[in-house]
Amino acid sequence: MKTAVIAIGGNAILRAGEEATLENQMRNVSATAKALTDIIQSGRDVVITHGNGPQVGDLYLRNELAKDKVQPMTLDVCVAQSQGQIGYMLQNALNSEFAARHMNKVAVSLITQVIVSEDDPAFNDPTKPIGRYYNEEDAKKLEQEKGWKMVLDKKRGGYRKVVPSPKPIGIVESKPVRRLIFGGRDQAEVVIACGGGGIPVVFKDDRYVGVEAVVDKDLAAAMLGNNIKESLFIIATDVEHVFADFGKPTQRPLKKVSESQIRGFYNSGQFPPGSMGPKIEAAIRFLKGGGEEVIITSIDKLFEAIDGTAGTHIYRDDVSP
Repeated sequence: MKTAVIAIGGNAILRAGEEATLENQMRNVSATAKALTDIIQSGRDVVITHGNGPQVGDLYLRNELAKDKVQPMTLDVCVAQSQGQIGYMLQNALNSEFAARHMNKVAVSLITQVIVSEDDPAFNDPTKPIGRYYNEEDAKKLEQEKGWKMVLDKKRGGYRKVVPSPKPIGIVESKPVRRLIFGGRDQAEVVIACGGGGIPVVFKDDRYVGVEAVVDKDLAAAMLGNNIKESLFIIATDVEHVFADFGKPTQRPLKKVSESQIRGFYNSGQFPPGSMGPKIEAAIRFLKGGGEEVIITSIDKLFEAIDGTAGTHIYRDDVSP
């Protein structure tokens, strides 16, 4: 059986500059579902993970705006709510696509908790952007009135709230994910898990306790892939290839590289933290944890990338391309 973990980025749900309406999100998700269904129809079973930056930020903002009338929810609960929201949209779009193609498949979302360490230094240094973009004046006002930390996204020209982003160290629900994805020849489930990086929890006094944070979805997806013993990890983003020397005259697409080669590029500062950096870190973690191959490419090139004709392919050092 051919399987894979596929992490889809926020642009698969909401494009840059688009208003976060249900109609816009469903249109994008429907297009993403078509691309994913092409892969599934070709004979590969998948676990899908997704981002939630705009959605969880909007939920958090609604809490702030309505806190005088209703009890606000903590950030971990907002992540859970966004898992349900985006999970529904993906399930609806995928199951509709399966029905239209007369496929014996059904998408199912699992509310997934991701374990982090309460000693993670990220809790003292918020870096993960969530929510909508603000101009400089509004961003400063929010910093003063709400105590939010705001950072400028130079690529998109706006300020966003940042929250702690601790590293994942475990997945509570990894066993049922593995049971579903490796269900055998007639297995029908297409699993959606670790949405938005998973609900961050710490294990304390023999209990799982939610914490105010957002885990990077690519790092969580890599951890999930290792936990279920998956060999292939695919990161769908907004570019077809990873580039070396990006923005320089020597810029070139990386098509087939080894773990050691990509680690060398990463250690030399080739991939900034705000763009490709977390994806390369996730790729390295996945390969170090036992995975064999990582593909990084755009949503519209997913099928070709799996076929070997597009995308950046990163192989574990002891695996031949």
